[in-house]
Amino acid sequence: MSDRFAADWLSLREPFDAAARDAALAQRFIAALPRRPWLIDLGAGTGSLFRDLAPRIGGEQHWTLIDADAALLEEGFNVIAAWAVARGYELDPGADTLAIHTPSGVWRIDGELHDLADMPGQLPLAAADAVVCSALLDLVSRPWLDALAGALRQPFYATLTADGRDVWRPAHALDRRLRAFFRRDQGRDKGFGPALGPHAVAAAEAAFAARGFAVATAASDWVMDADALAMAHALIGALGEVALRWEPRQASAIAAWDRLRHRQAMRGRLAIRIGHRDILALPPAE
Repeated sequence: MSDRFAADWLSLREPFDAAARDAALAQRFIAALPRRPWLIDLGAGTGSLFRDLAPRIGGEQHWTLIDADAALLEEGFNVIAAWAVARGYELDPGADTLAIHTPSGVWRIDGELHDLADMPGQLPLAAADAVVCSALLDLVSRPWLDALAGALRQPFYATLTADGRDVWRPAHALDRRLRAFFRRDQGRDKGFGPALGPHAVAAAEAAFAARGFAVATAASDWVMDADALAMAHALIGALGEVALRWEPRQASAIAAWDRLRHRQAMRGRLAIRIGHRDILALPPAE
């Protein structure tokens, strides 16, 4: 897996992810879990999906966080431990597993280092009660997604899949052009083959439905107003960088767009919506 994500970016986006996830779809997923579930989190990063879902699930639960980046996994356990202590939970750190003692039961977390491009063959997916991921499916290829759907016989829950929609207010004449560059970049190979990008939601629906899963999706857009200054600056910079990568001849126009957008954000005059969808796939009843 070639693309890596910095822990500071994951920390910056985490509250926006948590606010965006569709609560009703999350509850449908939780209702499909057995007591004391074992969940595998693909591309877990620093464990933000665990921190969002574990309190909603409640009760005893076991999570296996899988990522290709050893530093991110290590940071994830540090962040999870600090998060748990801040909530008054007791910790029991073991050699391979972190146990968090909560009023509703013990939450056990372990981590495994895997290059996700090698899966599903190298991962212990069959034994888990559910497989989850966040902000992953738009990075993978169609063959990879088809292989995943073919390997699963349990509930699958994927949040924050980018769907290509975005709205910037006030509008700018260059927005449409920059959006085209960004969509092109979304299809770049991220280590899994040509990425699905904005086609990921439709591809996931088709792949799981073809195998008899009941599939539902719900919007989970990032919504940034005048208070989301750090996130706005990060998105402006990322979009400008992508545009320069694909069209360096327009460097002057892109730089002017970048300066204007940063000024608008600083003055509280910029609103951004980035489109995502959550996906729930439930296996057919045996």
